[in-house]
Amino acid sequence: MADFGFKLSKSSTLDLDKVDLKVYNLLCKTDPDIKTCMACGSCSATCTAAPFSGMSMRKVILALQRGQDVRPMLGKCMLCGKCTMVCPRAINTRHLILSICKCYD
Repeated sequence: MADFGFKLSKSSTLDLDKVDLKVYNLLCKTDPDIKTCMACGSCSATCTAAPFSGMSMRKVILALQRGQDVRPMLGKCMLCGKCTMVCPRAINTRHLILSICKCYD
């Protein structure tokens, strides 16, 4: 069999019936702003850390909705507040990030 420089990888499909949404559901109760996000990308576009670390509130919220651990991503946030200033839905993203961290405690 010839090697063409690529291989097939395992599917990234999620079985939403087996996903643990405990952190996301707790966060929805304590900080309902997470449901307000429309994933427009304004926060990611202005993020100081994003070009260097891949930090993105959109990715964080999506990962939470998929039941994934977001602590490694949150560790890259500098809590500068730029994302809060540009959010068209006026979500206090700094407070949201701190609330997410409290959910893991």
